[in-house]
Amino acid sequence: MSRSLHVSRRDLGRTLAFGASAIWVPGVFADMLTETAGLTEGPFYPDRLPRDTDNDLLFLNDSITPAVGEVTHLSGRVLRASGAPVRNAFVEIWQVDANAVYLHSGSGNAENRDSHFQGYGRFLTDSKGRYYFRTIKPVPYPGRTPHIHIAVSLNGQRKFTSQILIEGHPQNEKDGVLRSVRDAQSRATVMAAFNPLQDSQIGELEANFDVVLGVTASEDDAGQLQGTIGAPQWKRRRR
Repeated sequence: MSRSLHVSRRDLGRTLAFGASAIWVPGVFADMLTETAGLTEGPFYPDRLPRDTDNDLLFLNDSITPAVGEVTHLSGRVLRASGAPVRNAFVEIWQVDANAVYLHSGSGNAENRDSHFQGYGRFLTDSKGRYYFRTIKPVPYPGRTPHIHIAVSLNGQRKFTSQILIEGHPQNEKDGVLRSVRDAQSRATVMAAFNPLQDSQIGELEANFDVVLGVTASEDDAGQLQGTIGAPQWKRRRR
């Protein structure tokens, strides 16, 4: 286990609270959670993964120089609509660095990319469906409100793709991708509050984002999800 993964898992259990942020549907289906709205993968899923692909995006391998940006502890759970946790779900995130540059050969402003920012991370959920990343608060780039891309793979296939947006950010209402989700309740499922981390001496933030997959999760008789990460959309298009 890498050094950064070990620290992150320790922090996961010691400092972060996993809030129940999913929204409950009223009426007959009051015992079911609202499925998290899917949003486009976009064109900038990394076309070449970094050598370091753990869940700490602030440091590359054993580097002592951190990435620039507001340090954010992003956590949450992968759940079924019933509220049951999905274990061994493969969670990926990717986002721009503090200079609004993706880890992608086609990203604009590439000459200003923060070489210390990992740009991509992955995590396997635990027995309670929990995941954790240390990253930076997302920043805007031309034409888009700040966001973090998130994907979940189960049973060897990509099952969910969406984006995590900053709750209350002024650019949200004009964002074309978000406006494709017309239902207000569904829009709420892709929002996360980025709040100050209590007792942090360096101004860290924390954000909680639960992913509700509905009926997409599948386990075998032993209660284990089978398979590995699914191919992202850009790879499937090229086949």
